[in-house]
Amino acid sequence: MTRVLFISPDAVGDRMAGLGIRYTELAAALAPHAEVTVATGDAAGAPPAGVRVVAYEPHAPAALRPEIERADAVVAPPQWPVITRWMRRSGARLIFDLYDPETLETLELFAGRRALRSAMVALTIDRLEDALRAGHHFMCASESQRDLWVGALLGARLLRPSLYDHDPSLRSVLDRVPFGVPAEPPRAGGPGVRAAFPQIGDDDEIVLWNGGLWRWLDPATAVRAVARVASERPGIRLVFMGGGGAGVAGREAEQEARALAGSLGVLGGTVLFNEDWVPYEQRGGWLLEADCALVCGVDHLENRFAFRTRMLDCFWAGLPIVCTRGDALAERVERDALGAAVDPGDAVALAAAVAAVLGRGRAAHADGLARAAADHAWPVAAEPLRRWVTAHDLPPRLGDGPGAPGRRPAHRLRSAGYVAAQRALSAAGVRWPSL
Repeated sequence: MTRVLFISPDAVGDRMAGLGIRYTELAAALAPHAEVTVATGDAAGAPPAGVRVVAYEPHAPAALRPEIERADAVVAPPQWPVITRWMRRSGARLIFDLYDPETLETLELFAGRRALRSAMVALTIDRLEDALRAGHHFMCASESQRDLWVGALLGARLLRPSLYDHDPSLRSVLDRVPFGVPAEPPRAGGPGVRAAFPQIGDDDEIVLWNGGLWRWLDPATAVRAVARVASERPGIRLVFMGGGGAGVAGREAEQEARALAGSLGVLGGTVLFNEDWVPYEQRGGWLLEADCALVCGVDHLENRFAFRTRMLDCFWAGLPIVCTRGDALAERVERDALGAAVDPGDAVALAAAVAAVLGRGRAAHADGLARAAADHAWPVAAEPLRRWVTAHDLPPRLGDGPGAPGRRPAHRLRSAGYVAAQRALSAAGVRWPSL
């Protein structure tokens, strides 16, 4: 069978975020067709049943090299130079995953740290350009993302006449592999929201923020909106399920949300923060206990091209969603009456939407949410990827052949600097610094 390696810098185990969930589930969807392995930069607890998991250090990745060399196909987000070099030399089919618009996240993630921000944005674009040159195929999560990456191919001078003539649709090279949902519905029972927060009464209404807190999201408007609703519905409880995101920016986002809730007098009562990440297999209990979900973004590019993966869990659990407009999933929420969508930053409109969705109840949205879940089942989402990894012909890389553009001098210099720093730190036994 074809040997497929997924490379996830995120945790894989019982406590997973976006990429860890995505690659674990895609690996399971491919398992009937291929021999699959997931390499993780953070083995967090026991791996999911039936998925082979190996651990590596993202910036000291020697353990990853033999896995790349034995693979027939490698699926990964854009990688740092050392790993990209191994991938190019492996002869494997290279499928780069562009579902996470990382460059746009980086602009937000390092806001306020001017020199570091400029360096990290440049390095992130370098990794994207290296991936575009090295890859055979590329996958993204939505049609708006696909438009973004077609533009990136044009900007990198990689959308050449020969490629267009071979496939004017470009689907053989760049296609949608969205996030998905499990085929089996979530199960009731087990620890849920009320087990974590005994102060929530049986008749209280739970509004669940079921992802992490990040700088590019807008928990402040969510807190303000629910504080307004509480004057009319005193039993409302906004629960931040995932705690803060990783790194400095994630911790800062949680601290700012807590401080705002404290200043409004709703912290610990109307607004509650879970102190730990909910294990992946237990998230269903939280979703089933909630009355609606809340997802807020800011009016910027990250929100336009994001794919809010935790919203799909709401489809899966039949949980109506109140969200801000701007991304592909919000368009579906509004179009198919899966909840409500409002403009970013409008706490008054958000409060009205939350009250309206709570008033209608879960049952009013159940049929539309069930259809949305069926459309996003993991085997359906994984179909283009399955076709690529089981194909016999290996297309040329986009960066190969006469007329292919080379890397700019500054790009080469930054890559050489990274490789030198990575080797020096590895030789000294020093871990790459956390940013």
